[in-house]
Amino acid sequence: MSTAPTPEATVEAAERVEALIDLLKPFQVPEGLAPAGRVMTLPGRGSLLMLPWTIEKFDAEGVRSRGVFRRYHLGGNGAAHGGTLPLLFDDMLGLIQHAYGRPISRTAFLHVNYRKITPLDTELVVEGSVDRVEGRKTFINAVLRDLEGNVLADCNALMLQLLEGQP
Repeated sequence: MSTAPTPEATVEAAERVEALIDLLKPFQVPEGLAPAGRVMTLPGRGSLLMLPWTIEKFDAEGVRSRGVFRRYHLGGNGAAHGGTLPLLFDDMLGLIQHAYGRPISRTAFLHVNYRKITPLDTELVVEGSVDRVEGRKTFINAVLRDLEGNVLADCNALMLQLLEGQP
């Protein structure tokens, strides 16, 4: 087992991150023009915030994505941090909403059921679809499975269509 980085190595890494941010700052563009989060062929759609998963299916019937939680996502005892699952599901909600042809919406609620430990370094599949639409409301269900089909977590959520001019 390797040892933890020295304090000096940690400081140097942080300084390099800050230098990279400064290097890229002149290239910042307004929301909607930046490629981050919008390039469907890249893992995480090119966003550093999103999990680096790859979309396999994207249509009105539903969305499916495949990926792996890495050491970066560690919560403890070899399992993915519980907070990474709502992030994964919330990202899926937006994709499902878009694939279904619904207008821009916000997550009104997201209920996650943790069924089994979500492992690291194991290929997983998340998929979901619209359950029903009621006016401005879109109800969505999604599930996270391992490749044997075991349900690791599932969610149900409500997406609420934005009103005109609403941020």
